[in-house]
Amino acid sequence: MGSVSLKIGDGTARFRRASLCSSALHLVMLASVLTTNLFALYAFTFAPNSSSSSSPVLHNRNLSVISEHVSAIVREIDSSERRLQQIERELSGYDSLDPSLPSTPAELKLFLARHTLPLGPDSRSKITEMTSSVAHSCARSADLLAQFMSYKPHALCPTADSHLPQKLISRGCEPLPRRRCLTRPKPRQLLPLPTSLWNTPSPAGGVLIDKQMWVKPRGKNDFLIADVLALGGGGIRIGFDIAGGAGDFAARMSERNVTIVTSTLNAGGAVGEFVAARGLFPLQLSPAHRFPFYDSVFDLVHTINGLDEGGAAGMGRTRPEALEFLMFDIDRILRAGGLFWLDNHLCVDDERKRTVTRVIERFGYKKLKWVVGEKADAGSSGKTQVYLSAVLQKPPRG
Repeated sequence: MGSVSLKIGDGTARFRRASLCSSALHLVMLASVLTTNLFALYAFTFAPNSSSSSSPVLHNRNLSVISEHVSAIVREIDSSERRLQQIERELSGYDSLDPSLPSTPAELKLFLARHTLPLGPDSRSKITEMTSSVAHSCARSADLLAQFMSYKPHALCPTADSHLPQKLISRGCEPLPRRRCLTRPKPRQLLPLPTSLWNTPSPAGGVLIDKQMWVKPRGKNDFLIADVLALGGGGIRIGFDIAGGAGDFAARMSERNVTIVTSTLNAGGAVGEFVAARGLFPLQLSPAHRFPFYDSVFDLVHTINGLDEGGAAGMGRTRPEALEFLMFDIDRILRAGGLFWLDNHLCVDDERKRTVTRVIERFGYKKLKWVVGEKADAGSSGKTQVYLSAVLQKPPRG
């Protein structure tokens, strides 16, 4: 109902602005209540003539009319209160997550509370208040969200479930609300660059690194970093690796003086902490989340399993529209002339391959490399699977 979004740090601040629609609705409800009250007042003050005043039947009829009007007033008040509560939730930006519920933790209520802008109304947008952002999908995981926000303020964060943020993000509860508790960092000996890239000890949980990929190809689908950088004509400086795992791609690119932001999730271990210990830039982000970057900023966007069935469960495996939303966001952050490197995308069947091909071709990218090949399944089945690898160049538009 008239909201404005503004990216601030790792979250989104939403602002409230009064609309003509909500004001008109308030006036209509007020007029309805006043009209009902006038009818009731008329019923109470109506004085019949002397000849009919002695009639018990007419007297009972008047009492019945009064009772009906009183009941109507009560129903109108209840309906107005419910509607006003709904309007308040809409104005605060939370249609599905209701902070007024008794089960909502106090810290979550405090985080969701509206705050008046310290310098007064904004001169351009006329916004007057700000509310902190939390995903509407969090309402589907209200129990986990309540557990996440149940802690003692200014004390150490609870350790009952260290994977709780990961569980919420995997269910679409992203961005998570901020908390007022202290993390529990463990001391760690850090190695200097470039030694840290390939010699940082893996954390407990078995984070694996691959020192051969992009250097020694294992098949025709494996492109070398040197060859792909040559296609960029020396203009590859910063890039984004979607679902980049332990950051191996970013490490190889760092050796080429290319800065890569790696989106990753702590699936089964402290992956983000490990990526940072290697001297790389981790970003806690699921494939279903809109990328928190400006338009046309990256020279290169790379992904291995960001489009795979196993890597993008949050995008909806069977809906081509979900893949389109992801591809449009990739296109948005990639500059004109930049490269999109689709690296060993798993095609479970021919239909999946055709779907991915159709979506990509709609963008009019130039196919610098396009290879479809087969590989044996890395698991115990040994079944042959089809993979698509491509390097595509975004054309200028407009």
